[in-house]
Amino acid sequence: MIGNRNHEDTKTPGGKPDGDAPLAHGDIAIIGGGIVGCALARRMALEGACVILIEKAADILDGASKGNAAILHTGFDAPAGSLEWKCVRRGYDEYLKIRESLNLPVLETGALVAAWTRGEEERLADILRQAHDNGVGDAHPLSRSQVLAAEPNLGSRVRAAIAIPGEYVIDPWSAPLAYLLQAIGNGARAFFNAQVTGGVFDGARWCLTTTRGQVRATHVVNCAGLYGDHLDKSVLGAAAFTIKPRKGQFIVFDKAARGSLNSIILPVPGERTKGILLCPTIFGNVMVGPTAEDQERRDDASVDEETLRALIARAIAMLPPLAGVPVTAAYAGIRPATERKEYRIVQNAGQNWITVGGIRSTGLTAALGIARHVHRLLSSRGAVFDPLEEPLSPRVPNLAEHLARDWERPGYGEIVCHCEMVTDREIRAAMEGPAPAGDLGGLKRRTRATMGRCQGFYCSARLAELTEGRFAEPLGVGPAHD
Repeated sequence: MIGNRNHEDTKTPGGKPDGDAPLAHGDIAIIGGGIVGCALARRMALEGACVILIEKAADILDGASKGNAAILHTGFDAPAGSLEWKCVRRGYDEYLKIRESLNLPVLETGALVAAWTRGEEERLADILRQAHDNGVGDAHPLSRSQVLAAEPNLGSRVRAAIAIPGEYVIDPWSAPLAYLLQAIGNGARAFFNAQVTGGVFDGARWCLTTTRGQVRATHVVNCAGLYGDHLDKSVLGAAAFTIKPRKGQFIVFDKAARGSLNSIILPVPGERTKGILLCPTIFGNVMVGPTAEDQERRDDASVDEETLRALIARAIAMLPPLAGVPVTAAYAGIRPATERKEYRIVQNAGQNWITVGGIRSTGLTAALGIARHVHRLLSSRGAVFDPLEEPLSPRVPNLAEHLARDWERPGYGEIVCHCEMVTDREIRAAMEGPAPAGDLGGLKRRTRATMGRCQGFYCSARLAELTEGRFAEPLGVGPAHD
């Protein structure tokens, strides 16, 4: 548990959680500590609500959210007038408004929607028209020579592009952490290792049963991502949609590749997926992906050699200098797609329950806009509070490669992870404060430790020493994967 407003963390005399004991009371319970859950906790805390965030894992971003592409989208290609478009635009504007106060990095790369075939080139005019209709007025066409002037290392088969100057690269994990920290700093509470196992609504308030105790709240928002439909079925008896898991595999090239690419290279999107992109990362690498593989399992984030080789080949065809650059990492994310492409935000007004589902590739950008949309839905049901006049705005540590890092300041102690230049001071800070890392994955996302060339081979032993007694599952000695 973190946060400190009107609560008791209840355990049985033997020290084990008591699922029937009162754990917390609040105005709004948010189930799921992904990007959207953290953004909503922040929004409702700023609105003056007593907020409870419930997460079944040991830390935030344990599910679909940790595998995002880290792009701040303009919404240029979202369905015109759709809820997704509205949330993306609002989220984009709010992110840029709050980024300095929360110390959120932005790498202003811009993007090129590149056409590699005649058919793709013919569709660029429609993409440009849609971008302008969606309010992205600075989108403009580029000829082949203009594309190669901007990106001289692109493959010679590129034919033309649409430039989207406002598409940026951001930190995929610091933003949700900042949202959570601001929520907690302004009165919210978060409970981890607390899986929701049931719930009863008495007509006025919910009593949720979790593996750590009961949570009582007037309103509940289901932000459970890949398991959102399961949660609705188990608590409400039915779900308005079905999650259709879609895996996306990624390749991350070594930092030596960074000098060969300036912009995000977006594909001409298809009917089913936005396609495979190539882009710099905020950490100084170059990434290619994701694939779009429909599957049954919601917990299978494995990668396979055939797909990874195909991704590498695709990346080299787009950016030939990558042929001589080693691969640093490969990973997969699972998107919580549904049977329809649009966002699925469903209000069960008679039961004070809102479900947020179907949030896919634009979720990192849209989260702040989704939070505002859900706030309006809650307000329509009487959840009106007194907004905070001077909310606290805690700043997260910088992990971006293009900005000053902790190792550049004196007194950092030692370099623990040499591949990513992570300091002893950063590791220790990540395990303290109002939202300490709950496991290795959380530590990795807060510091970049084990993300580099050796993937934790050299720093795992030292990390095991520094984290001894901190995590429920102690770190072993050897490569550290998440």
